[in-house]
Amino acid sequence: MFPRVEPFAYEDSAALGELDADAGWEAGRWEEVLDDYFDEHDDIGTGPDARGPGLLIITEKPGTWTVRQIFDDPAGNHDWGISAEVDLAASDETGTAVVRVTDVSRL
Repeated sequence: MFPRVEPFAYEDSAALGELDADAGWEAGRWEEVLDDYFDEHDDIGTGPDARGPGLLIITEKPGTWTVRQIFDDPAGNHDWGISAEVDLAASDETGTAVVRVTDVSRL
């Protein structure tokens, strides 16, 4: 999930769109969410705290994990994040996590 946080921090909607266009998250959709987040917060943390397990929620289900990467916002609200599903069979097949973003929003 964290490979989406760094381009989010740099407001790089093109890079985010490249990662998630197949899930309907093209650059334009990311731009809207980026605008919403940065209307509320000046930046987003990308350091050790942002990468730590305290800001990642994983719910294991048969064949799929539901995940939420919480953003390390400067106010410490931790009210925004990226929700996604990880397809375990597809991940095993490709050797890398197959992630499908389902939502990017404030809780």
